[in-house]
Parts: sequence; structure tokens; C-alpha cells
Amino acid sequence: MIEKIKEKNVWDYLKETPLPIALYGMGNGTDMIIEKLSSIGVTPAEIFASDEFVRGHSFRGYKVVKYSEVCEKYDDFVIVVCFAMHDEAMLEKIRRMADEHPLFAPNVPIVDDGIFTREFIEEHDAEFDEAYSLLSDDFSRQSFIDILNFKVSGKVEYLFSCEKKKEEIYYEYLKLNENEIFMDLGAYDGDTVREFLAATDGKYEKIIAVEADEKNYRKLTDKTREVKNIQTHNLAVWNKKEILFFEKKKGRNSKLSSSGKVEVQADSVDNILNGEKITVLKMDIEGSEEKALEGARNTIMAHKPKLYVCAYHRNDDMFRLPLKINEICKGYKFYFCHHPYIPAWESNFYCVVD
Repeated sequence: MIEKIKEKNVWDYLKETPLPIALYGMGNGTDMIIEKLSSIGVTPAEIFASDEFVRGHSFRGYKVVKYSEVCEKYDDFVIVVCFAMHDEAMLEKIRRMADEHPLFAPNVPIVDDGIFTREFIEEHDAEFDEAYSLLSDDFSRQSFIDILNFKVSGKVEYLFSCEKKKEEIYYEYLKLNENEIFMDLGAYDGDTVREFLAATDGKYEKIIAVEADEKNYRKLTDKTREVKNIQTHNLAVWNKKEILFFEKKKGRNSKLSSSGKVEVQADSVDNILNGEKITVLKMDIEGSEEKALEGARNTIMAHKPKLYVCAYHRNDDMFRLPLKINEICKGYKFYFCHHPYIPAWESNFYCVVD
């Protein structure tokens, strides 16, 4: 695989560039990027934010300015995007900025397992090759390579070149019908349930939605109150019944942590279903996907559901998850897609048995 990775590490470029570096954003992502830059002896010149957020703010000792102010101050500079986005207007804004100045969106970790680098790919070259060999079409194979090149380089053009609209996968790969029994792990506020309803035109057999975070679970039950034949569970998903500890974060990003202070009951898919059939299994559970796959082993072997598995939380998700699925049950066809998002979030495997 390493021979297909044409880019050098983004951090090497940022260390070597003679241009001033302007960080775009304020928040946890900016903190992580400043710390990483500091570790390689690089000090950003500016921090800027979208115009509507520039109201006399300061961040890490910097006065937060507008993009136009940075443009007035420097003839050229490097933009480093420090936050995640999927809004169409924001993505178009990033495209315009990338046309005007060198722009990078470093792939900082969601789960604390280190920075993704060329060296990581080289270390796991055989596993990446094996995962790549499972992919069933040219688009998936090229997307896989593009996402690895992005994760190394932070160059957003790799994301733009391989993105596919989310709704397309329901028709092209999962091919949903009116007899589906859909199990949604990491259901958040019902966002994927709403996608499923749209893709099936509201015709299906049953929905089982599982969400670990108590606040998100309340949103889920509230927003799916009118949905027919839905069963909800306030649980984390794991490989067995167990008490887990989570760090509370805003939105959907509560994550498993040995130092977390929130106790959450966890259970496996096999235990939750107790032999019940499902036809579609989706996993977006903040880095617990491999454990959840192991805990769904009997269900996958018995019923061979269509799988929709997010592969962007951990550095090794792009090889460990498809290899785990293939180990559990031979015969799946594997597809890999990235949906419009910066950084490489919403990069997922879709797996079906003909």
C-alpha cells in the first residue's frame, strides 16, 4: 500500500514551509494542532474564524481575526483548517480558500491513538493491502487510496475527488427494500433513522435504534415519537454485557475512556437481539466498532445483514474493520465511500452478501 501513497506527512510540510501559517478555527481541534505544531518547533502566525464568530475573541493568546484581515496582512500564507464540517456552504468556502492559498486539514485523532502518518501505513502495509484486496469496485479502491493520501497529507482535494452523496449508497450498495429490519448502533438523535425512512419511502418491517448517551437518547426518542415499529435502547454496544465509562462531550461525540466519569450499561448485538433477525446493521459508535462486530458475530453469521460500518474513529479502522468482518463471515462484498465532510469523517464500509 505504501507505494500508492504519493504524499509526505502534512507536519513535514508545515515545518518546512517559509510561509506564515494561519489556523482556521477555535476549539479542541485547534488546541491539538497547536500542540502538535509546537512539538515540531512551529508557531502559527495567526488564528482566524468565520466572520460571524469574530467578535473580539482571543484564543491561546492570539487575537482572532477575519480571513480578509489575514489576506490583507500577507501576500500568501498557509491555511490550516482546525475543525470538522459537512455543511455544503462551508465546504464550498473551503474550496474557494484552497484556490487562493495552500490549505491543509490535518487528520487529528478522534480516539487518542496518535497521529496518522506515512510511517503508520508502512508499519501496517500488509494489513492495508489485505483490506484493499477485499474491495469490490474501482471507485471503492480509488477512494481508499485517496483517503489514505488525505490522512497523510491533509490535502482536501483528495476528499473532494472521492466524495459520494450519502443517499446514493442506499440505492447503489445497500439496495433497501420494504422488508428491511434496520438496527442502528449510535443512533444519536435519529439522523440515520431519518435517512433510512427517506430511502425506503417509509416502507420497512422494523427499526431498532441504540444510543449510549442519555441526552442524545432523549433526543432520539423525542424525534422518533411518530415513527412506526421502532424499538429504542439506551445502551452502549460492546462485545459483551458490561459497565463502561464514557467522557461526556457535546453532540454525538461522547467517547469511551478508562478515566471517564459516566457509567453506561453496555451489551452486545447478539444479546440485544437474542436470535432475532435483522437485515441492515449500521455502526457509528465512536471507536467501538470492532468490539461491536465481535459482539454481533452470531447475528452476522446467521442472518448476513447488510453492513454500514464507520471507519474513521481509529487509525487502524480502515484495515481492522473489513478484516474483522471477513473473518466473521466470508462472502461479503466490500465497498468503501467517503461522504462530503472535512476531515475524513464519514468514510465508511458498506458490505453486502449477494
